[in-house]
Amino acid sequence: MTGVIPLFSAGWFTRLMNIDSSTTLANLATTYPAASRVFQRIGLDYCCGGRTALSEACRARGLDTGAVLSAIEAEEAGSSLPRWDTAPIPDLIDFIITQYHEPLRAELPALIDLAAKVERRHAERPDVPRGLRAILDVLHERTLEHLMKEERVLFPMILEHIGAGVRGPVRVLEAEHEDHAHNLRRIRQLTHNFTPPADACTSWRALYLRLEAFEEDFHNHVHLENNVLFVRALEGWGK
Repeated sequence: MTGVIPLFSAGWFTRLMNIDSSTTLANLATTYPAASRVFQRIGLDYCCGGRTALSEACRARGLDTGAVLSAIEAEEAGSSLPRWDTAPIPDLIDFIITQYHEPLRAELPALIDLAAKVERRHAERPDVPRGLRAILDVLHERTLEHLMKEERVLFPMILEHIGAGVRGPVRVLEAEHEDHAHNLRRIRQLTHNFTPPADACTSWRALYLRLEAFEEDFHNHVHLENNVLFVRALEGWGK
């Protein structure tokens, strides 16, 4: 996905934020939460690929680093998104469960039903997203298992200050996040970047809109876990 980035000088903003082009996408999205909106618009992976430096990520996509920083400045100026790297860990875990885990359990079955409806009603069309329901079925099954591991095993360990003992579970769950991201990339490819045909029906259009919103929630969800919660847990909570 591409987006229009305001092309104005980023020099003042860079000095204000005390960052340089070697700052990682994860660090930017953590310290300046509105940066995640910019990264989502222009297709920079700040969750599973968050350890990549901004300069490297921009170079790979042919983007101007200064322009991206300027876009972050503009987004951050009008944002009231909280900084979860400084919030109490129990509050962060509660937020992840209520904001992401619980909605996931409801949204995935709804997306599966809608994908099945579109594939069935438009089976004769060559541009139908054939196989979408099958990918969502896999994603649903693996996601339910993943959420159970987090809520019943890892999150209680973190709350009990297990410290270094969480390293193994964290690595397993990070690998599962990457597996989920792979399936989402397949969905984006299958749906042509969530772009329905010009004559698509209402259900088809609704499906793609919901899938795009689902992807954005996934990126924010995984960013909070990989780059904030897990990092702080491995450091013994820190703040």
